[in-house]
Amino acid sequence: MAKKQQKNSNIASKFSKRLDNIPAEIISKIAKIDELKGSWITGSQLSPQVLGRLKRSVLITSTGASTRIEGVKLSDEDIEKVMRGVNIQKFADRDKQEVRGYYELLENIFNSCPPAKALASEGKRLKFNENSIKHFHKELLKYSSKDQGHLGEYKFGENKVVAYDQEGKEIGVIFNPTSPHLTPKEMMELMESTNFLLAEKKYHPLLVLANFLVEFLKIHPFQDGNGRISRILTNLLLLQNGYLYMPYVSHEKLVEDNKADYYLALRRSQKTFGTKNEDITPWLDFFFAILLEQSQLALELLSKENIEKLLSEKQLAVWMFFQQIEVAGTGEIAKETNIPRPTVKQALEVLLKLKKIERIGLGRSARYRKV
Repeated sequence: MAKKQQKNSNIASKFSKRLDNIPAEIISKIAKIDELKGSWITGSQLSPQVLGRLKRSVLITSTGASTRIEGVKLSDEDIEKVMRGVNIQKFADRDKQEVRGYYELLENIFNSCPPAKALASEGKRLKFNENSIKHFHKELLKYSSKDQGHLGEYKFGENKVVAYDQEGKEIGVIFNPTSPHLTPKEMMELMESTNFLLAEKKYHPLLVLANFLVEFLKIHPFQDGNGRISRILTNLLLLQNGYLYMPYVSHEKLVEDNKADYYLALRRSQKTFGTKNEDITPWLDFFFAILLEQSQLALELLSKENIEKLLSEKQLAVWMFFQQIEVAGTGEIAKETNIPRPTVKQALEVLLKLKKIERIGLGRSARYRKV
């Protein structure tokens, strides 16, 4: 017991030291991200049909972005054709195999955390451990003919991290990660420390998750697929920690659009590891800037310009009724729109949460008006 306590104390001490001297701007970004997180309306309050369309679009966009970062050349339109079973002969089989694996794995991640269950008990959600990460690796590369010999297994040889240009050509080595013989030990320690820090709840979960990602990418535990797995884990961990807009705005696309800064932030942070002055500030600054933009884009989905796209047919009918009147009660709305009273009540709750209408009074005498 004393040994475990000492181990946990060491984990907390090391992590705390990494967070020394974090600029106020980074703490401010976290606060803004959480403020926007609280404003996001979950799927139970929006049209399932609309959310389904958004999710399908993001699956295509995220698959394209995440695989292009690693050198795949397919456009989003090409990926949509691949997922429909259309054979595109001008692209290499490996590219098509990789996008199919990523699409299906990300879809499973999104479906494992539907809005109503995203904050479910530990027993009902995907475990975050080495076995699950290895399973994700198997799923990611299950269609890749050249990777069948090491699916779900840590690397057997050196795997330098390289950057690619727009045409998918290698343009340089970014850094050399952990040696193969040290990888199992470092991964075990990383998982133990991350799960301890998340469970302890002393630090904001975004700080813990960001630290995990920069460490994971430094270890680069698999022979291939590490960048893609890191982005899969980003979606999973953020969903499990309540950032429920992940399936509706592509995180991967934002990273692709800022690819040079992504590599630079990783390298600047990782090169300090093992020194007396470890500093993950560059990575935190980049990662939280991306998350802040993602959360802002999520809220834009709820803007006045997009409101009609987010409502079901009957919710939209109630909303359109408010464009014609100043104030109305539930019964009046039901009569004028020919929509059952319980459905009207549900629509009113959605519009209230979207801050498109306000309630006047309480109980049966309550009336509503457009904001």
